[in-house]
Amino acid sequence: MEFLKDSVDYFVFGILGLMGFITVWLTAERLIFLRTLDPKEYDTQDSYDKALTDHLTTLYIIYSNAPYVGLLGTVLGIMITFYDMGTTGNINAGEIMTGLSLALKATALGLAVAIPTLIVYNGLQRKINVLSTQWKEAHGK
Repeated sequence: MEFLKDSVDYFVFGILGLMGFITVWLTAERLIFLRTLDPKEYDTQDSYDKALTDHLTTLYIIYSNAPYVGLLGTVLGIMITFYDMGTTGNINAGEIMTGLSLALKATALGLAVAIPTLIVYNGLQRKINVLSTQWKEAHGK
């Protein structure tokens, strides 16, 4: 149990940190791609739309799952707090509140990753819709 107690934060924060890094990386990649995009290079609407939407699924997965990863960290933290209370027989309100408040930081971090990723996803989705419409207009479709 001590291993779980010592490693749960590192595990959850590591996963959320990786999700945040991937979000920043893919956001930069998509913005650079969209800025340098030449619609004339694409013969069909389908190939153009495919190029526009690359990596959006990954962003969708991150924003929809980051809160759950954070919630998992919170649940594990609460379980550890209750386990410690049960094994020591100590029901000190200060220690309980400290344990519970520390457990909630995982949920907060999960939301801190999910909310900006959702904003980026929706912004890219809107930009892609505009570019796709412009391709149709430019090609007379």
